[in-house]
Amino acid sequence: MNLIGRMSFQVPGGMAITGCMLQFYRTVPAVVFWQWVNQSFNALVNYTNRNAASPITPGQIGVAYVTATGTALATAVGLNLYTKKAPPLIARWVPFAAVAAANCVNIPMMRQQEILNGIAVTDENENKLGHSRKAAIKGISQVVVSRIAMAAPGMILLPILMQRLEAFPFMQKIRFLHAPLQVTLAGGFLLFMVPVACSLFPQRCSMAVSSLEPELRESIRNQYGDKVQYVYFNKGL
Repeated sequence: MNLIGRMSFQVPGGMAITGCMLQFYRTVPAVVFWQWVNQSFNALVNYTNRNAASPITPGQIGVAYVTATGTALATAVGLNLYTKKAPPLIARWVPFAAVAAANCVNIPMMRQQEILNGIAVTDENENKLGHSRKAAIKGISQVVVSRIAMAAPGMILLPILMQRLEAFPFMQKIRFLHAPLQVTLAGGFLLFMVPVACSLFPQRCSMAVSSLEPELRESIRNQYGDKVQYVYFNKGL
């Protein structure tokens, strides 16, 4: 696993990008640049934390990257223009909306081979039973929820906090420190939310045999009868 893509790098890497997205949200060029940086970082994280048993080609990585980045930019720029006349706080929440929308695209696209071909499922003793697309969809859906939950507190609460702080006279005099302050506060949120979000769902995910694809379900029933009621798989991060 490369260093930047590791989940343990989410705090130092994520805090810098999140803080800058929340600080530089007023102009379209700034929105475009920081959303592009964020989606580039997310693409690397998603690739690094995929289920590595399902290979992905460079072409598929490129399509996933362009699609996710395009989704984030379209959402951010569109909402940025739409909220020009909205209350300032609404405009501050645009980065989170873009991040949430892009996560719904970036993660499934980067892990599309798992959805198309299925991921390996085993019994409780790690005996391989086959490959399941439904298991892949369940695992990836949980990862999407985890990633949005990871970003939500900081990107929703931090704008409220900053808006109130900026009302104080002393904050008006130190505008050059607003960005470092947001980065630091974003790091504080991520310090707690990375482990919390990763623990929302178990790494070794389970699924009832009755919920699997008919052909895989029948294969397991024919081989093991009713002895195997659940299958297990690595959902990735």
